[in-house]
Amino acid sequence: MERLANILHLGLKEFRSLGRDYALLALIVWSFSVGVYSSATSMPESLHNAAIAVVDEDRSQLSTRIVHSFQPPYFLSPALIDLNRMDHGMDAGLYTFTLNVPPNFQSDVLAGRQPALQLNVDATQISQAFTGAGYIQNIVSSEIGEFIGRYRALAAQHAELNVRMQFNPNLTRTWFGSVMEVINQITMLSIILTGAALIREREHGTIEHLLVMPVTPFEIMLAKVWSMGAVVLGAAALSLLLVVQGWLQVPIAGSVGLFLAGAALHLFATTSMGIFFGTLARSMPQLGLLIILVLMPLQILSGGTTPRESMPEVIQRIMLLAPTTHFVALAQAILYRGAGLSIIWPQLLAIIGIGSLFFFAALSRFRKTLAQMA
Repeated sequence: MERLANILHLGLKEFRSLGRDYALLALIVWSFSVGVYSSATSMPESLHNAAIAVVDEDRSQLSTRIVHSFQPPYFLSPALIDLNRMDHGMDAGLYTFTLNVPPNFQSDVLAGRQPALQLNVDATQISQAFTGAGYIQNIVSSEIGEFIGRYRALAAQHAELNVRMQFNPNLTRTWFGSVMEVINQITMLSIILTGAALIREREHGTIEHLLVMPVTPFEIMLAKVWSMGAVVLGAAALSLLLVVQGWLQVPIAGSVGLFLAGAALHLFATTSMGIFFGTLARSMPQLGLLIILVLMPLQILSGGTTPRESMPEVIQRIMLLAPTTHFVALAQAILYRGAGLSIIWPQLLAIIGIGSLFFFAALSRFRKTLAQMA
């Protein structure tokens, strides 16, 4: 009971120290609010009010259907221009897309010939150029197919592919980006806060006070782990509730409580990493450099940015030693697909095992550091 009381009081001391560090408090608030929102919405998930102009040299029923098929919110109402204004409009940045429908287009289509449409794309609008060209191609192909179907029967298809989107029917990128940013912020801030807590002790000279108190390195380290982990866990829960579900209107398929339980185990590993880095770094700038070297591979190669299956096999095997790999798989299974404990228990066991190794490695390093200071 005395050791538990020491761990509790030392953890409360960490809360008070963090409360006086306004820079870290601002980082926590920004990361789990504006950081999550901006990351989810910074890259548009689809076209939005793209400027398009059409040079209709055919003036037929089919060309009119194509012109009227470009509708908000994907496109602005198409501007009908002549051929002489097309290049000027692109050069002036008035249009992202210009579509040229040649003369006799409808008659050529009905005659079975294959007339060509010219689509010019302003590739400096890189976020919309690639996606928009695909949208336009699909829209034009659909309109031509429906128009031809009125005049002659289409050949019967021997097989038809029905595509059904599971878990994200509209392929909304905000659903993916917001949740993954919460996961990334949990990893990043847990490492930063625990490492900063240890460096703050050294810079303020309070680490010497702890050395003369009847507390052990295990109690000091565990106090920092649970207190900083509780801060990150609480901020993540509020971010899921207020920002992801409230602000961004992202549906959560599974149990938030089960996700937070998995996050708590993950924090046990990442806060231990923060303690380890705190023993290596002598100042906050050094800690920042260490975190950059480790955090970027953890986030990029864990499956949160790209699927692990697309990575080289050797990288996939190495990253199984990182807790973030199992946490990302666990979080995606719960929050996206509504998985329960019967599905995610292997990831939970892996995080517990890896977290225990990290904790005792950090504790060993922490004890050596305190022994050298004594």
